[in-house]
Amino acid sequence: MLSFLSRFSPTPAFPAYSGPYEVGTIEVETPATELQGSSPAPDPSISTVNFRIFYPCQPTTKRSKPVFWLPCPQHEYLGAYFQFLGVSQRLAVLFRNLPFLRLLYYITIPAISNARLLPPPTTTQRWPVMVFSHGLGGSKNAYSHLLGSLASHGMVVVAPDHRDGSAPISFVVNELGGNGFPVGYRSISHKQSPEVWKERDDQLKIRLWELGLAYEALLKIDRGEPLANFSAESAQESEQRLLDFQSSLDVHTPGGVSWSGHSFGAAAIVQLVKSVYYRPPSFPPPPSYKPLYEPPPSSSIVQQITPSSPLSLLDLWSLPLLSDSITWLRQQPLPCYSTPSGPGGANLLAILSEAFYKWSANLHYIKLTVSSDPASEHPLDSSRPFTQPPPHIFYPVSSAHLSQSDFGILFPWLTRKAFKAEDPARTLRLNTRAILEVLRRNGVDVADTPRKDMEEEDDSVGNSGSTEGDQGSGQDANILRKDGCVKGWIALELDRDNGDDEAANKRTNRAAEPMEAVVEGEISKAN
Repeated sequence: MLSFLSRFSPTPAFPAYSGPYEVGTIEVETPATELQGSSPAPDPSISTVNFRIFYPCQPTTKRSKPVFWLPCPQHEYLGAYFQFLGVSQRLAVLFRNLPFLRLLYYITIPAISNARLLPPPTTTQRWPVMVFSHGLGGSKNAYSHLLGSLASHGMVVVAPDHRDGSAPISFVVNELGGNGFPVGYRSISHKQSPEVWKERDDQLKIRLWELGLAYEALLKIDRGEPLANFSAESAQESEQRLLDFQSSLDVHTPGGVSWSGHSFGAAAIVQLVKSVYYRPPSFPPPPSYKPLYEPPPSSSIVQQITPSSPLSLLDLWSLPLLSDSITWLRQQPLPCYSTPSGPGGANLLAILSEAFYKWSANLHYIKLTVSSDPASEHPLDSSRPFTQPPPHIFYPVSSAHLSQSDFGILFPWLTRKAFKAEDPARTLRLNTRAILEVLRRNGVDVADTPRKDMEEEDDSVGNSGSTEGDQGSGQDANILRKDGCVKGWIALELDRDNGDDEAANKRTNRAAEPMEAVVEGEISKAN
């Protein structure tokens, strides 16, 4: 009933999560000094790591405190978003106080604040875990529908708030509480140059450090050790709730944690897993290589990231990975390809928006990055047979870069008008289905995708078979098939050049020309 009534509210709202579990959420801000095994802070002024956890929770009839989509202080965040979009500071202050825009303050995430964790029904008695890195203009809340949807299918998902100047604004809070000091957005050119690469390298250093800290925090939570929480949203109550997570997270099995990100966040995930895996002395680099992340050998993340680590890369933005200082690392394959006995691309998923598919230069680098031979300028040569399974690469038609975040689903009229994006809710359902199915095929115990999400009418609809080139099948096998059986869900091949992929794209009835992928401040024009 509430979902029906929300259609008549002027405040943008999220649809309900479709998985079988209720979703809880906790915000955590904890001192970096409390987390063992992390590398030195790239920026000493960033003394904490901040993240939101989405998780399967126990049902409750008790009314919980609403989880507002715009973090506090809301007026600062709303003004920062306007400035991110190119509005002057004076106008941003004016806009954030307009009555109809103040409705944005009341958008809520449909998750239960500080709910009790549901005891895991998995065979291991532990919930599978994913760490997710946001893109430029994103935040710990900006992908809440995708991450909450995954949580509703039986995952614990952790989304750090990056303080690298990529969010519109973020606040570093200390033990005294309050809003802390702000870290504003850094406007950096999107054109390749040594100066731009240096600035992006500096941002990646902070991101990788924060991702490592988030993992260390998960270990501490699973061990049942008290974790100081300075978050104004959760604070004392969440410290007690976090004790429910003791011995309930699959964070100790090597390769057990999944890693995912969007845009700049996807680039950060690639850089993270390679930085950890290809570390000296096992892989001695040349003198020209300048590492961006060097976890101590005793760090738990060194044991965690293996060829078995599942990766989900959404609209990977390649520019941050092209820096001259990390050329050697860029030329190393992702860990899944590093050994002949490894899974290859079976645990590697890349989902593009149609906007990023049509960005031919970036598409080329995406294919290089997810190939088994990124050092070659021609790894897509079909005359070279695959010795390991290829990666899963898809894009949903009529989708924009923002379709993979909350912005598309909250403001569909805007993404439709500006980017010709259609049905953002379905785009996120397709993303969720693909991520879950790749995890299932790699032994991760997640809940079944509902038949409604699979768009099935009856049991006769084939969703259990596989086609040539598929690596086995799971509960939602169709979503990874390459024969177009899922409407508007296009599979891409590494051994096709962009011209071949262009032929598959004709069914979208849209011109595949270089275009602006997203609003100013995110990604520049394709060429």
